[in-house]
Amino acid sequence: MNNESIILRNAHWIDGTIRTITLGNEIAGNTAIIDCSDNLVFPGLVNSHDHLHFNLFPRLGNQLYNNYVEWGNDIHTTNKEEIAEVLHIDKQVRTMWGMYKNLLAGVTTVVHHGESLAVDHSPIRICNRCYSLHSVRLEKRWQLRLNKPFRQNWPFAIHIGEGTDQPSRNEIDQLLRWNWLKRKLVGIHGVAMNEQQAKGFEALVWCPQSNFFLLGDTARIHKLKQATHILFGTDATVSAEWNAWSHLRAARSTRMLSDTELVEAVTKKAAHIWQINGWQQDVVVAKRKSVDTMDAFFAVDPQDILLVICKGIPVLFDTSLSGHFNGLSKIYSRIYIAGQEKFVAGDMAGLIKKIKRTGVKINMPVDTD
Repeated sequence: MNNESIILRNAHWIDGTIRTITLGNEIAGNTAIIDCSDNLVFPGLVNSHDHLHFNLFPRLGNQLYNNYVEWGNDIHTTNKEEIAEVLHIDKQVRTMWGMYKNLLAGVTTVVHHGESLAVDHSPIRICNRCYSLHSVRLEKRWQLRLNKPFRQNWPFAIHIGEGTDQPSRNEIDQLLRWNWLKRKLVGIHGVAMNEQQAKGFEALVWCPQSNFFLLGDTARIHKLKQATHILFGTDATVSAEWNAWSHLRAARSTRMLSDTELVEAVTKKAAHIWQINGWQQDVVVAKRKSVDTMDAFFAVDPQDILLVICKGIPVLFDTSLSGHFNGLSKIYSRIYIAGQEKFVAGDMAGLIKKIKRTGVKINMPVDTD
């Protein structure tokens, strides 16, 4: 919003205080003043683990597995045609959809795991301040990549301990033994991890919904949090639902983190670990469905989100707020989530049409008309 400000008045912030929030330039010219008396306001969410180009898949799995290698071998045999059909869709299209999947849930920063992907004009941050290693068992020469000299002081993100068997426990020790240069490690999943192993990691990204779907178990977060920082991730729809809020509710139901710890895992703690510059400019406004602030936060769903501001710019807003943003110069798409009309930055409607033209049967969670 050029030469404009957004003022959120009577904002019920996630820590329970009520405040006025001013975003954008100094108050001059056009100013959008939004009363948030009946709403909940919280920081933009940080999704610490996703594979952006794998979010047009349905959940794939035919049983509970001992580890991620078993799962991969099974679906690439049993679901071979289904996988090939989705992979035939242009990677840029799949990547853009993965970005929008996150935005619709109020995620303003997503940590993509894997090779760098081009996302043209992304309305949210794609964090690239880390190095990605796939895993100990499935990436060749990971030891050389981990110990390559003269690297930036960024963390290495790696799937680790994603299983319930002894090989999954052993690979954690193998990774730690090979970390000769004492790189910062951010483990992903860590279902087989113990507290002693956790001390060798800067952080662990917890993805409980994916873990329960594939393995019938998840990391012992209530113990591991004593030894390392806990972040939160959704993984891609190949192993989990698209709605990040269902993941957060699943995590809350385990009671392995307090409500405050879980909120921090998807907000300020994640922003600190990934060194996200300007994260403080990201704000989400949602319908408040409970008097209790924490209950209200965990009750949110994408259709309840009224406004998402990323880098000081509105990138999603509900039709009820459209009168505040008539002067926006960016392109916005009209979409519907559970019947609720939203406007989203960029040509999301055009992207959905491209996906539908492929003929691949995909259960899209949004409508465009």
